[in-house]
Amino acid sequence: MLRCGQMMLAQALICRHLGRDWSWEKQKEQPKEYQRILQCFLDRKDCCYSIHQMAQMGVGEGKSIGEWFGPNTVAQVLKKLALFDEWNSLAVYVSMDNTVVIEDIKKMCRVLPLSADTPGDRPPDSLTASNQSKGTSAYCPAWKPLLLIVPLRLGINQINPVYVDAFKECFKMPQSLGALGGKPNNAYYFIGFLGDELIFLDPHTTQTFVDTEENGTVNDQTFHCLQSPQRMNILNLDPSVALGFFCKEEKDFDNWCSLVQKEILKENLRMFELVQKHPSHWPPFIPPAKPEVTTTGAEFIDSNEQLEELDLEEDFEILSV
Repeated sequence: MLRCGQMMLAQALICRHLGRDWSWEKQKEQPKEYQRILQCFLDRKDCCYSIHQMAQMGVGEGKSIGEWFGPNTVAQVLKKLALFDEWNSLAVYVSMDNTVVIEDIKKMCRVLPLSADTPGDRPPDSLTASNQSKGTSAYCPAWKPLLLIVPLRLGINQINPVYVDAFKECFKMPQSLGALGGKPNNAYYFIGFLGDELIFLDPHTTQTFVDTEENGTVNDQTFHCLQSPQRMNILNLDPSVALGFFCKEEKDFDNWCSLVQKEILKENLRMFELVQKHPSHWPPFIPPAKPEVTTTGAEFIDSNEQLEELDLEEDFEILSV
C-alpha cells in the first residue's frame, strides 16, 4: 500500500510539472522536472516521499513500522509529508466522513501571491479596492495545485454492487488519479476499467535498488511498467478504497465539482457527499501548515556531504508532528 501511495502521488506530480498528456518513452532524454520527480521517491531516508519517510510518518497515524497500511492511512501520510515538500507545493486534502467540503478546499488552495504576503508590501486598501474595480488580478489569490483523496468504505466485507457504476465514473473524470485499494492481503493501484474489470498496477515485484548516478540522473527502467497491467473483476475489490484526483487550477476543481454533482450525486445511495459549506457540527477547518518539528534534518538534506556529517546508525526522519 505504501508503494501504491507513491504511484498515485507520482502521477499527480507528473500532471503538476509535465502535464496529463505526457508519456514516458524508454531510453529517451527526459525533462529535468521528470528526473527531480524520480528523486523524490528514491529509497533513501533523505528523499521526501521515500518508503522510509512514509513508514516513519505512519507511526504518527498509529501504524508501527512493518504494520500494514490501509488506503486512508496512506492518504494521511501523504498529506503530512507534502507539508515538507516546498518544490512541488501541493495542497493535499483528505476528505472526512465521506464528505468533500468545497469551502475548505478553496480556503486551503487559494494563496496570496508572494508580493502580497507581507503587510508592508500590500497597497493601501483604497488602491486595492480601485484595482478590483478595474478588474486587475495583481492581488487575486493564486491556486495551489490540489491533490484530493477521498477514502471510502463501499461495503462491509465486499463492495456493494450499488456503488459500481459511480466508482467507474470516477475513472472517466479528467482529474482522475485512479484509486488505492486491492483485495485481502494485496494492495493495488487501480488506473481504469474495462467493462466490469478494473485495470491495476501490482507493486509486488522485487526490484534492484536504484540511486542517483554521477551525472545526477536516475535509471528509471523499474519506475515504469515492465509487464502489462492486470485486470480483476470489480466485485472482488476490497471495500476499503481511496479515490485520487488532481486539480492543477481552480477551474479544474470547479469542473470536478460539476462532474461529481452530475454523475455521482445522482445516485440514490451516494458513494460520497459534496457540500458547499463546512458542516456546523464539525471542528473548525484550519488549513494544514508545515509544523515545527523535532528533527535531525533528514527532510532538509541536499547532498551526500551533509549525510556524511551525520551518524548513519541513528534514525533521522521526522520524529514528531
